[in-house]
Amino acid sequence: MEYVLRAGEIAKNFRETRLSTLRPASEFFNHRQLSRPTDSNQAFERITYNTRYFAGNYFLVVAILALYAVLTNKWLLIAIAFIVCGFTAINRLAPEPRQVGDYIITQKGLYIGLFGVGTVLLWLAAPISTFFWIIGASVFLILFHACLIEPGVESEYAAVQDQV
Repeated sequence: MEYVLRAGEIAKNFRETRLSTLRPASEFFNHRQLSRPTDSNQAFERITYNTRYFAGNYFLVVAILALYAVLTNKWLLIAIAFIVCGFTAINRLAPEPRQVGDYIITQKGLYIGLFGVGTVLLWLAAPISTFFWIIGASVFLILFHACLIEPGVESEYAAVQDQV
C-alpha cells in the first residue's frame, strides 16, 4: 500500500514539474518561426532559451524516441518482458523452497537462474547501443529544433525577469 501512495506522489510531482511546461503543438511546430541563425552566438542564445522554454516538449520527444527504440528492438523487448515476468512469477509462485526430485529449489536459486538467462538475453539485445542511439537522436533533434526556432517577443523580457 505504501508503494501505491509513493507512486501516486511521484506521478503528481511529475505532472506538476514536467507536463505543466508542455507548450501547444501549434507553438512547438510553428514553421513561421523557423529561420537560420546568423552566427554561433545567436544559435547558442536560441538553444539556451528554447531548451528552457520547450523543456516539457523535449522531454516528450525523448520519451517517444525511447519508446520507439524499445518497441523496434525485438530482443530488448523480449529481454525486458522475460525479466519482469520472471521476477513477478518468482515472487508470486515460489516464496517457499520446493523439492523437485532430489533437488531443493529456493527463491535465491531461481533469482540466480533468472539473472543468468536475463544477462544473456540483454547481451543479445544490445541495450547500451539502444541507449546511445536514444541519446544521439534526442540531442540531434533537440539542438536542431532549438537552434532553428526563433524565440518569441517574450524572450527579450526573460533576461529582465531573471535580474529582478
